[in-house]
Amino acid sequence: MLVIRLQRTGRKNQPSYRMVVAEKSRPVKKKHIEVVGSYNPSEGKKITFKKDRIDYWISVGAQPSDTVAGLLKFNGMKDMEKYMKPRNKKRPVKNPSEEELAAMEAANAPTEDKSAEENSADEETSS
Repeated sequence: MLVIRLQRTGRKNQPSYRMVVAEKSRPVKKKHIEVVGSYNPSEGKKITFKKDRIDYWISVGAQPSDTVAGLLKFNGMKDMEKYMKPRNKKRPVKNPSEEELAAMEAANAPTEDKSAEENSADEETSS
């Protein structure tokens, strides 16, 4: 399977990335098929890419990674949402609502009843 992903280049503490088309099973820093763009977060998040080549590789079956899809969507490419994982920015709730409490109690209740029934059955057989 082909993927469009970022390949890190640049010096220590000065990252820059190539946007490459590569086989998914290959290591990230090894051989790639084609360089289709670049991304430099150090220079004001500068991104350049070859839209026609990315469209071609997607039509052939390559899938952009989640990060690449987000960058491309932000820079004007359409239909990148289907390649992005859903993002849930909500924090976990510390105080669960009444419905969640009822669901948790319902899930825990049958296990408690079964253990109580087993204990009473054990007492009857031991007597």
